[in-house]
Amino acid sequence: MKTKILVVDDEADLQLLIRQRFRRKIREEAYEFLFAGNGEEALAVLAAHPDIDVVLADINMPVMDGLTLLTHLREANPVVKTVIVSAYGDMANIRTAMNRGAFDFVCKPVDFNDLELTIEKTIAQVQELRTALHMMEENKVLRLYVDETVLKFMARPEFSNRLLASETVQATVVFIDICGFTMLAEKMPAQEVVAMLNTYFDQMVKEIITQGGYVDKFIGDAVMAVFRGDYHLDRAIDAALAVRSLVQTIPRALPESLDYEPAVSIGISSGEMVSGNIGSATLRRLDYTVIGDVVNLGQRLQDAAQRHQILITDAIHTRVQDSFRCQAVGEVRLKNKAEPVLLYEVLE
Repeated sequence: MKTKILVVDDEADLQLLIRQRFRRKIREEAYEFLFAGNGEEALAVLAAHPDIDVVLADINMPVMDGLTLLTHLREANPVVKTVIVSAYGDMANIRTAMNRGAFDFVCKPVDFNDLELTIEKTIAQVQELRTALHMMEENKVLRLYVDETVLKFMARPEFSNRLLASETVQATVVFIDICGFTMLAEKMPAQEVVAMLNTYFDQMVKEIITQGGYVDKFIGDAVMAVFRGDYHLDRAIDAALAVRSLVQTIPRALPESLDYEPAVSIGISSGEMVSGNIGSATLRRLDYTVIGDVVNLGQRLQDAAQRHQILITDAIHTRVQDSFRCQAVGEVRLKNKAEPVLLYEVLE
C-alpha cells in the first residue's frame, strides 16, 4: 500500500532533493510525496488528504513554524507521525518538539541515509498504531480509554476500516539516571540546574539516536529509551556504554566550591512488552509508550545501580556475554520481586 508523506519546508531545494533521493520509491508507488511551504499550508493539505501517514517538517518557516504546526496536528490527524527536519538541533528545540508530539528529529544538513531509515521506522510505527486502533474499534470498551479526538477521527468513513491498537513487541528498554542532581538543585539556582541538565540530555540523546533508539520520555533527571528491531539489546548496551563514557568526559561547568562529579546509573531490561497508547481519557492525554514487567524491571535495575554502573540480569548476561565484558554483582532484592535477582555489571 502506498504511503503518503507530507514535506513541510519553505526551502524549494529540499523538494527537488526529496524527489531525487526517493525517485525509486516514487516510481514503484511505494511513497507519494506532498509538499507545503509552511504550517498553515500543511494543515490545508492534511485536510485534503486525511490518509497522510508521515509529516516531515522544518522548524523555521514563515506564517506558521514547525513547532506551532505540531500543536495542531493531533486535532487534524491523531494518527500521523511527525519527524522534525531542521538545522535547529539544540536540546531545547528537540524537547519542545517531543513534548508537542514529534516522533523523531533529523538535523540539517540532511543525511539522506539516516532520513530514509527514519522514514521507514516512522511508517512502521504508524502502521502499528493503525492496527492497534482497528482492534480497539472492535472492542466495545473503546470509549473508556480513547481520546475524543481519536474517536472523532475513527468516525470518519474514509478511515473506519483502517484504525488500529496496542501490540506485544520484543524490545530493550534503558533507564539512565544522572546521579546527584537533587543535591545540585538545593545548592544552585534552578535556571542553572536546568541548563546543565539539558546539556547532559542533549549529549545522551545523540548517543541513543546513533544506536537506533528513541527517547520514550524524560523523567525528571532520567531518560527512558527504547530500542527495537535487529540486535536491539546489543545496540542498547552500546548506547549505554557511550553515554557513561560521555558523561564522564563532559567539561566541568560547576563552581569549584561544589563537590560534584557527573555520573550516571543505568538499568537495561529486554524482552516482551506491550506497545500502545497509555493515558487518561479524563485528561484527554495519551502517550504512545511501552509497558510491562520488562519495563518495570529496567527501572528497578536503574534504582539498584550505583554511580557509573550499568546493570543487567543474569538472563540478559547469558545472551550478551560473548559480546560484552561483564562481572557478577551478586543477588539483589528488587522491588516487587519475590526472590533475589542475580545481577551483572556491564564493564565494556
